[in-house]
Amino acid sequence: MQNLQEHTYGTSHESRYALNGHLPALVWFTGLSGSGKSTLADALEKELIARGVRAYHLDGDSVRLGLNADLGFSQADRDENIRRVGEVAALMLDAGLVVIAAFISPMRNQREALRAKVGANRFMEVHVNTPLEVCEARDIKGLYAKARNGEIYSFTGISAPYEEPVQAELTIDTSVVSIDAALALLLEALRKKGITMMQ
Repeated sequence: MQNLQEHTYGTSHESRYALNGHLPALVWFTGLSGSGKSTLADALEKELIARGVRAYHLDGDSVRLGLNADLGFSQADRDENIRRVGEVAALMLDAGLVVIAAFISPMRNQREALRAKVGANRFMEVHVNTPLEVCEARDIKGLYAKARNGEIYSFTGISAPYEEPVQAELTIDTSVVSIDAALALLLEALRKKGITMMQ
């Protein structure tokens, strides 16, 4: 764009990371509505903060009510929703935070674009692979019923596709794995990736 130039900061990334005492990361939860993404993201944020890690949970509904309130649910708007979240997350990673994002993000290319944006070494994809029938049974908003009745068009898992990840760092089925067990798996995956502690 004309007359725009990316700002060169005098503060290094390393100095921010050292101040925080840990490395940054984007932990991206993907899965169907009702799969347990937000529940796991909340639990992870709470645990990381208790351990002294500066973490922040970006939730899909909250973002839709604010930053992306102007977007609808066409494929173009869904793509833009995820793109904007990725830009915000990248800025938060530059600040040295661990960003925890819970979004359906049904298309594989959306998630791979995020991995490329923030860097594979700072990106951890978590597939919350809970069966559709379980997600429907949990549906307190009644969205699945509306989708099956034709009241909601292009609903992921019913009338719109969900492309499962091919290189997720972790897959969790919350119908068979407890929150505590899932949290232990998440913390171990973060430890193995080496992105929450200074090396």
